[in-house]
Amino acid sequence: MKTEGQVTTIIRVENLIGEVERYRTGGYRLVQMSCSKIGEQFEIYFSFGKDYLLEHLMIVIEPETIVPSISGMYGGAFVYENEMHDLFGVQVKGMNIDYHGTFIRTSVQNPFRYPEFKGEGPCQKR
Repeated sequence: MKTEGQVTTIIRVENLIGEVERYRTGGYRLVQMSCSKIGEQFEIYFSFGKDYLLEHLMIVIEPETIVPSISGMYGGAFVYENEMHDLFGVQVKGMNIDYHGTFIRTSVQNPFRYPEFKGEGPCQKR
């Protein structure tokens, strides 16, 4: 087994569908999607794997940016997309299954959008 290095390519949100389609037609599988809040922006990673290679696409968006869904190409992406919506408030357009903010139950709406939130919960009580 030979393991190659990982590549991350930063792209614009308007190029996302074309780039993801390139991976899909190239036989890559969707490995994961993740979102992080960096300052006032969000970084969203899309990871694809094939033959022991792992490649990533990254978009950096403003909070009001609408991200197109990739669930039409990778059906399971709806899980990640609903998670990004419910936890970070990222707006994803065109999900094949959209839970409209009820996929993940939280005590406060979009808790990771405002990381300074220190809500009451069983983990905070001592």
